[in-house]
Amino acid sequence: MSTRKHARLSSQLELGRLLRHWRDVRGKSQMALSLDTGISQRHLSFIESGRSAPSRQTLLYIAEALDVPFRDRNEWLMAGGFAPSYKENRWNAEEMSSVAHALDRMLRQHEPFPAIVMDRYWNIVMRNGAAPRFFNRFIDLDARPEPRNMLHLMFDPAGMRPFIVNWKDASKALIQRIQREAVGHTMDARTQELIASLLAYPDHDPGFPSQQTDDPSPTLPMVPLSFEKDGQVLRYFSMVTTVGTPQAIATQELRIESMFPADDATEAAHHRLMEQTGNMAKVAPGKRPNPSLG
Repeated sequence: MSTRKHARLSSQLELGRLLRHWRDVRGKSQMALSLDTGISQRHLSFIESGRSAPSRQTLLYIAEALDVPFRDRNEWLMAGGFAPSYKENRWNAEEMSSVAHALDRMLRQHEPFPAIVMDRYWNIVMRNGAAPRFFNRFIDLDARPEPRNMLHLMFDPAGMRPFIVNWKDASKALIQRIQREAVGHTMDARTQELIASLLAYPDHDPGFPSQQTDDPSPTLPMVPLSFEKDGQVLRYFSMVTTVGTPQAIATQELRIESMFPADDATEAAHHRLMEQTGNMAKVAPGKRPNPSLG
């Protein structure tokens, strides 16, 4: 067998493995996938076994039916011998300027409450002025290394964890949210490593990863967080927004996290807390905030 033919066969086998993996992740049979795509079950079987080389359009039809994330679709296309379809520009690349400006506007409009933009692994890439001013009322953010990770900020005993009143419930909700909001609704190796690193902090509940709960709160589109400051409990809830029509890998993987006061008392106390830090830093229209949370 020639080297070129061997390489082509290896790519077809790899593509078949990828297709089977995502079909298993989505819990779809070949018959169900055939009905969703209009592609015969026989043809799907041949693709999975490496006996058939699908066209580019066929691959994209299948990927769309299985809701495969853009990054993984590129992997499919390259295994099939095609050029990637989805750009891997960084979130702050010039080509992403329209998205960055839209995010900037969202963040500024949320003042005086904290709002941040995170990548798929919860690393902070943008924030509004209220975010560092709020968290610096509890800890010294400058002492934390960059890129700053929102989950480590919450779970670290040297971070916000000692100030979170409802830690047991909040930590469960956050871990479950990582699993639920993983890109493509599947846990890659780096996401699993992130969870392991959070559970490695001291004094966590060792039984949590395997625990099941009937508490309906993890299914809500928000996470309740209560912080104690100067003997007063400040109650917030956090909501996450995603880019509705992502056209690139970076936009599909971004998450916008916004904190809201959960009651009138917290809203009033929050305004007082922000006033104690001096006049709010104004971000000029069209100017992107510093991506660091510090």
